[in-house]
Amino acid sequence: MKNTRGLKSISRSAMIISMLLLYFSCHPADPKKNVATNREGPPNILLITVDDLGWADLGCYGADLHETPNVDAFAATGQTFTDAYAAASICSPTRASLLTSKSPARLNMTIWREAATNSLFDQKLIPPDVSANLPLDEITLAEALKAGGYVTAHLGKWHVGDGAHFPELQGFDINVGATVWGCPPTFFYPYRGEVYRSSRFVPDLERSVNGQYDLNRDGEYLTDRLTDEAISIMERFKEESFFINLSYYTVHTPIEGKPEIVEYYQKKLASGMSHQNAIYAAMVHSLDENIGKLMHKLDELDVADHTVVIFTSDNGGFINEWDGQTVTDNAPLRSGKGALYEGGIRVPTIIRWPGITTPNTTSDYPISTPDFYPTLLEMAKLKGDPVQVAAFDGISLVPVLKNPQADLKQRALYWHYPHYYPTTTPVSAIRLGDWKLLEFLEDNHVELYNLKEDIGEKNNLEKANPEKAKALLHALSEWRQQVNAPLPRPNPEYPKDKES
Repeated sequence: MKNTRGLKSISRSAMIISMLLLYFSCHPADPKKNVATNREGPPNILLITVDDLGWADLGCYGADLHETPNVDAFAATGQTFTDAYAAASICSPTRASLLTSKSPARLNMTIWREAATNSLFDQKLIPPDVSANLPLDEITLAEALKAGGYVTAHLGKWHVGDGAHFPELQGFDINVGATVWGCPPTFFYPYRGEVYRSSRFVPDLERSVNGQYDLNRDGEYLTDRLTDEAISIMERFKEESFFINLSYYTVHTPIEGKPEIVEYYQKKLASGMSHQNAIYAAMVHSLDENIGKLMHKLDELDVADHTVVIFTSDNGGFINEWDGQTVTDNAPLRSGKGALYEGGIRVPTIIRWPGITTPNTTSDYPISTPDFYPTLLEMAKLKGDPVQVAAFDGISLVPVLKNPQADLKQRALYWHYPHYYPTTTPVSAIRLGDWKLLEFLEDNHVELYNLKEDIGEKNNLEKANPEKAKALLHALSEWRQQVNAPLPRPNPEYPKDKES
């Protein structure tokens, strides 16, 4: 079946072409100059992680309702990955993996932090109790870069520890807007009050960006505010090497968009579109506007040619309902957030390394969240802590960034989610080459898919390819033992008549 919603050509849009012409007219290419290596000092790093952004939510990845001209234009200046994966199908484990280059199972962090201590006893399996906090003895990406002379800043969602494990204790010089929770009560100022999960709040945003306290900012939108804070840090430290870990809360629940943008998408809705949520489309729209602001500021500060930009998501799109309406659709991928089918773990990822990545290129090499840490160390020409590096589960992507068609050694990618979610029961998975196997832990049944032929995971080939299934299942079991993956246990109170 032909994939009609996969990665599409950006050059077909007249709007994007005009943006690119403007960009390159202001930044003429010099084939004799390796910008990333000839400038003094290591490159700046802007690492943008979006919360719950699905693989098909962007124009350049095939979205039909959503408009993302700024992200699409950015993609045309860098390298886009079709087969990029989050380390987990939910947030906290992926974020911990990004900071450590270790798999969530190895870290014993396999669910969001509030659910780390199990309280679910009405299912067939009792999920394991796992860690709620990223251990302080992990040498994080921020600590490694700080040791290499970087100014380090975290903005937005943290969600890998309580106050005793906050960004300031994990290598960040600056922390803006981190909380112990995974989402804000509202995306509108003052980011607290009698709204969704009203006991939550986003701290440190009572002042304006210039440091003055201003309590009269009705209508300020959290995504805009975090961008403004990031821009302020760029301006302040433009003469130094900076690492900005910009971790947006958007597009996580609560699903809230600016009213005028919601109205625009409400009018654009049409039958036959995969995406049907105008409010969510407005959130994606605001995200896109802010990516445009960031790229413009890098140009304005004359640091774009010396700044690595990574754009990714922490898990697949949220396909459940919010306020009675389905949030997003990951088609052609199966399922969404929580599941280990492709819709839960495959994410949009774009990397621009000036002077190294070739503009408007695409790679289908499978990559994963743990790869960012070793990649950034090599970009910055840093060795990192030898003990931490020896335990990395990720690899450097520098060869792929230099050549999207690089012939790298095939490796397996693994996932482990020993918990329940509306989209799944406890499950582990492995991808090796074009093949992917899932083992569901309630009854240990397996499913086998060839992703090259069946990206939607519709045709279970386990019975047709028993030897392939056996080999992948063995590798998956060996990996779980190697990393000491936490496992669920049978629930003795589960009624026998519910078992099938």
